[in-house]
Amino acid sequence: MLGELTFPDRRIAELDLKLWTVLAKAYDAVRAHAFADIEQHGLTPGEFGVLDTLFHKGPMLLGELQHRVLVTSGGISFLTARLETRGLVERREYPADRRTKQVALTAEGEALMQRVFPEHTAAISRALAGVDPAVKEAALSLLRTIGRTVATVPVPSPEARGRQTG
Repeated sequence: MLGELTFPDRRIAELDLKLWTVLAKAYDAVRAHAFADIEQHGLTPGEFGVLDTLFHKGPMLLGELQHRVLVTSGGISFLTARLETRGLVERREYPADRRTKQVALTAEGEALMQRVFPEHTAAISRALAGVDPAVKEAALSLLRTIGRTVATVPVPSPEARGRQTG
C-alpha cells in the first residue's frame, strides 16, 4: 500500500503511521503506571473510571456515565452492578424518566475515592516526573489539536470499510 503512494503522499502516510505508533507507545507507558496503581486498590480500570467520574462530576444518568467512561451500554451496566454489590455506588430512580437510572457514589465509595484518588494522582505524577513541564504543556496543546481534528473525520461504516478492502 505505501509503495503505491507517491511522495509527498507516501511521506504523509509514513508520518501518520509513525504518529499513531508513538501515541500508542506513550499511552502504554503511562497506562502501565496508572493501571498498576488502580489494581493495587482492588479495582479494575473500568471500575475506577466509573468511580473517578462520579467522584469528580457527581451523580449522573447511566447513559451519560457510559458516554464519559467510554464503555458499551452492557459494560456500564456490568460495572455499576459490580460496584453496587461492593457498596461503592447506588442506582437511583430518576423521576423525570422512569426508564433510566441515576448512579451516585455511596458514602463508602466517596470515602474510598477520597483516599485512593490522591495516591493515583501521585502515581501518575511519579511516572511523568522526568518530563519537563513545558513539554507537558506543548503535548497537551498538540494532542488537543489532533483529537479535535480527527474527531471531525467521519468513521466509515462497516459496509464502506468492506468496499475499501475488497
